[in-house]
This record gives sequence, C-alpha cells and structure tokens, in this order.
Amino acid sequence: MKIITRFAPSPTGYLHIGNIRTALYSWLFARKNKGSFILRIENTDFQRSKKIFIKNIIDTLQWLNIDWDKGPYFQSERLNRYNNIINTMLYQGKAYKCYCSKEELEQNKQKQIINKEKIKYNGKCRNNKLLSNTNLPYTIRLKIPKNKYITFTDTLRGKILFDNNELDDFIIKRTDGVPTYNFCVVIDDWDMKITHVIRGEDHINNTPKQIHIINAIGANIPIYTHVSIITDKLGKKISKRNNNLSILKYKENGYLPIALLNYILRLGWSYKDKEIFSLEEMKKLFNLKNLSKSSSILNIKKLNWLNKYYLSQLSKSNMINYLKKFCNKNNININNGPKLNDLYKIFYKRCNTLNEINNLCLIFYKKPDYNNNLLIKNYLNIKNKVILEIFKKNLINTKIWSLDHINDLFKKILLKLNITYKTAAMTLRLAITGLENTPPINNIIYLMGKEKIIHHINDALNFIKFNI
Repeated sequence: MKIITRFAPSPTGYLHIGNIRTALYSWLFARKNKGSFILRIENTDFQRSKKIFIKNIIDTLQWLNIDWDKGPYFQSERLNRYNNIINTMLYQGKAYKCYCSKEELEQNKQKQIINKEKIKYNGKCRNNKLLSNTNLPYTIRLKIPKNKYITFTDTLRGKILFDNNELDDFIIKRTDGVPTYNFCVVIDDWDMKITHVIRGEDHINNTPKQIHIINAIGANIPIYTHVSIITDKLGKKISKRNNNLSILKYKENGYLPIALLNYILRLGWSYKDKEIFSLEEMKKLFNLKNLSKSSSILNIKKLNWLNKYYLSQLSKSNMINYLKKFCNKNNININNGPKLNDLYKIFYKRCNTLNEINNLCLIFYKKPDYNNNLLIKNYLNIKNKVILEIFKKNLINTKIWSLDHINDLFKKILLKLNITYKTAAMTLRLAITGLENTPPINNIIYLMGKEKIIHHINDALNFIKFNI
C-alpha cells in the first residue's frame, strides 16, 4: 500500500504553529515511507475564506521547504462532485431532506435543555416523504443507523468508541446548497486515496461523523492519528485568527526555517534524547510511535536556543552577505561605519535571531533613540552626567585607539568617581546606542570610532540638559 497523506487547511486565517505541526508530521510520514503528500485548500466557507490566507498557506509552506506532490486542490472547484454523491445518497435513502426551520430547531433545543436531555436533532423529517417535492428551503441530513456503535483505532490513543444514539442526523448540505466540512473532507480523502489522516485532537469528535459518511458511500476508512493540542504559556489553545502567532511572523522576527521546523517537530514528538535534527534526519527518524498524548506548551526560550544554534552554524561568508543585503535594503552606507567582517566577529554566536543582528548592526550607522527605553531616565540623568563628561574628555585627549586603551579609560572613570563598572558601562551603552543589551560596550566603542562616539556623547549630554 502506498502511503498518501494530506494537509488540508481552511483559508480563514493565518497559519500558526499548530497548523504547521500537522503539515510537518504528515509530510515527514509520507517522505519517510516514500509516499505522497497532498495539499488541499478547504475553502467552502465562502464568507470567511480569503485570497490573502490562501497566499499565506502557499508562502508559509514554501518558506519552510515543505513541498507537496499534488495540489493545491480547492474544494470550491469540486462542488459538482459533492452534490452528485449527495443526490445518490438521497436516492438510496442514506440521506434525507430536512425542512425544519431555524425557529423550530431552536424551540426543540430549548425544550431539550429544560428536560435536561442531550441536545440533538429530534429526527422529525427522517421518514417524512410528504414534503419531498415542496419548494420550502431545506437542508440534507445523513441518516445515522440507530442502536449501534462506531469504533476506530487511533494510532496514538488506541480504540475509541462512540454510541450512535449520542449522535444526531447531522447536516451534510446546508440550505445555501453548499456541502458541509465533514462531508467534503470524506469525499476528498476518498477521491485522493488518503491512507493516513494526521490532525489535531480537536477533530476526534468529527471522526465518527466522517466514518458514518465513509460507510454510507462504501469507502475505505483511513488510519487516524490525533495529535495533542498546543497551548500558550497560560494554557490557552493557540488560534490561527491571532495574527501575532502567524508562522510568517516568525520569519519577520528573524527565525530560520530549519530552526522553526526543528522546534515544531519536538512539540509532541521525541527521539531518544536528541534535540537537534537536520531535515534529512527528520525524514529518516520520524514515526508515529514516538508521539506524545500530552499537550505541548509554546516555549520561546527553546525556540531562541535552537535559532541561535542554527545561526552559529551559518558560514561567515553567508552572514557577511546577509549583512550586506540588510544594509542595502535599509539604504545604509557601510563605508560610514566599521567593516562588516568586524561586526560579524562580535555578533557571532551571540544573537538569537536575525532581527537581533539587524538591530545591533544599525547602532553603528544611526543615531541612538533615547525615547524607546525605560532605563534611559535611570542612567541618562544629572547624576551620571559626569561619567559622560569625563569619558568624553579622555577620548578627546587620547591619541591611541585600541581596546586596551578603552579598557584603561573605564578603569580611570571607576577610580575617580568610585562607581561600579555596571553603572559606567550602562550609562555609556545607553548614551552611545540607546539600547539596553548589546555586545560588550568596549567593543562597540572601539568599532564605532572616536569621532562618532564623541558625537553620540554630546547628544546624550544635550538630552540630559533639556530633560532635567
């Protein structure tokens, strides 16, 4: 049997880590078993489906190097196929038209609530053939077998059983003529010969409904794997309608695709004590047996650790070329600052993301911003003004420009003012860069150059003067 998996997102929001974990696991399982991976866009929710979200799906997968063998297929282009099957099911008596109005359904619901009964359709139109030729609006419902059970074996959770009496005759086609999600999924998986469905555990309750449809059309039941949910640090399930968690936001924030894939892979899957996986190792080692039933929590520190590792593995030439492109994109004249080769030396193995590298690169070419740091008032004040004045005076008089000499200047300030190194270093760091966290301030001063350092100190002294 050739293994065929699929990733079938709905374009109603931006892809988040939970979506991509489903895609990654399905893709890796297909690749390891020399199978096929299909991309399908489930866009029958015409009100919420947007082209921008379809583009986000394609762009995200391409950025992460998750390729597909067939597709993308669009459900909106398969409506005739769905309707033909539904018409056959009506003819065979496996489905029926329901003419109950929304008001009638709501009244029935309230009655069940009062009587403390399970809320479900009461089956009024199940055997009603008198109105089959009416022009009244109707839905189409699947006729569920009564007094039976649906069972399936989940590769992660074992045997799962559902009592048919707990299910109602659910709708497979709405009054607007559009088939429902559960119906379309089944027909697509059948037509595309999907053998394994890997998806989130929030779909477990959809599975018995889909198996009922599978049985009604005489299709084969795929092998299901329902992976655990992913939550934020507060335990709240992440949502694709929260754009702050969009996968491409991670790209904008300077994360490498391989680092993100490695991080997502480990959200619910493990292989011995191994932490770092190349793409080829992912394809080779991934299996369904090592999945965890426990929910996973997003941990930005772990992602930063992985990204920092992969950044450190990039060659020097690659990083220098990246810095050149960054400077060109931001209209930065690299001749007006230190050599990029020297910048690389102080950034190497220090930064968690490309954005951190970008921000540190900018301090050598732009004036410091004193308005975006809460520590400014704690250090750039009348009390620490003397630190800047003495350092400036010593810089003006110095004829030697070396790291050793800059270190000696710091020692003189500490002795003369009887202050800690932290106070002196942070005051100068904020005056020169406007940032709280940078590589060692001595290196910054040395690479920035005497003239520019004096200019920034003057700006800081003026800031103190006008903000006393």
